[in-house]
Amino acid sequence: MNLEILRFIIGTIVLIIGLLTFALEVFGSYRYEFVLNRMHAAALGDTLVIGISLTGLIIFSGLNFTSLFASPVSSHLISRLEVMTDETLPEHCELDYLKEEEREEA
Repeated sequence: MNLEILRFIIGTIVLIIGLLTFALEVFGSYRYEFVLNRMHAAALGDTLVIGISLTGLIIFSGLNFTSLFASPVSSHLISRLEVMTDETLPEHCELDYLKEEEREEA
């Protein structure tokens, strides 16, 4: 069996695994009620899928490293926006910055 055909088959299998993992992540994101829970599940899934997909692409093209780390950064920014704008968030989770503000007031 030719080495190119073997690389193609292994790369395709890894990319299909990444696609199935992404589908599970999307389904899992809709199971949660709160935005931060959904975003946490999506960020973990995105990071895993990006790693799997990059592995498949590296198998296809050889050892060329292309990185894509925008998802964790954008998730962090969206979570900060949610904390700053959602007034009902302290009813659902414990926020550390509120504890710091209470210490400063005392």
